[in-house]
Amino acid sequence: MGGVELRRTFDGVAATYHQIRPRYPEAVFDELFALLPARPELVEVGPGTGQATTDLLARGARVTAVELGPSLAAVLRESNSSRDLEVIVGDFEAVDLGDRRFDGVVSTCAYHWISPAAQVDRPAALLRPGGVVGIVTLVQVTSPDDHGYFAASQAIYERYGEPHTGPLPPERDGAVPEIDATIRADERFVEVTHRQWDWNQTYTAAQYRMLVESYSGTQMMEPDRRTAFLDDIEAFVESDFGGSVTRPLVVTLTTALLRSI
Repeated sequence: MGGVELRRTFDGVAATYHQIRPRYPEAVFDELFALLPARPELVEVGPGTGQATTDLLARGARVTAVELGPSLAAVLRESNSSRDLEVIVGDFEAVDLGDRRFDGVVSTCAYHWISPAAQVDRPAALLRPGGVVGIVTLVQVTSPDDHGYFAASQAIYERYGEPHTGPLPPERDGAVPEIDATIRADERFVEVTHRQWDWNQTYTAAQYRMLVESYSGTQMMEPDRRTAFLDDIEAFVESDFGGSVTRPLVVTLTTALLRSI
């Protein structure tokens, strides 16, 4: 399915998404806010239900959150009543923000849904000179920390016609997202920096079922088939992995400044 269809699926499981999707390490926001002025004006791209928005607001940011999904946006509004939050339902690539200029364009685990050209063109148009692009990516990596779960579970995915395609997840030291190269190749941005943190997440079988349910690929499955698939995943975690799964993860932060002319 095309990217637009996939990225819209999250809106159908907004409550599950809000409950199970993780927030992010404090160190990510320490590094990001070290580059920003006090009380920065930020555009947050694809905030979901606010996994990072709460932290941005807590650190004094004034946030314009652009969210594609109306149900996700509704949960975001309900969970963050701050006067410093404006939620706009729309596509970041096309939404009209007028002639406003911002101190930062920030996105956590959503920027890969934006087309490569817009990933750089939109911040270049929206940022003040010297403004910050800050892109957080969550990368699942190859690691013994998963106790072999992800290799063993592939048989279930294959049984439901969802085999893994493409390269295997990288090692921890190879967890560099594509946005890093995209920004480095654009002369409008300077001081491009990549930082990363190990950040494993452990789930009970029931929690992991919810997490997998919140994925776009799972939501694209026919309902009865999806339920059977999730039943099998949950039962496999219980029977073969002691009732829990550890996702070996690396959180990355790519930052850059818009060149001052």
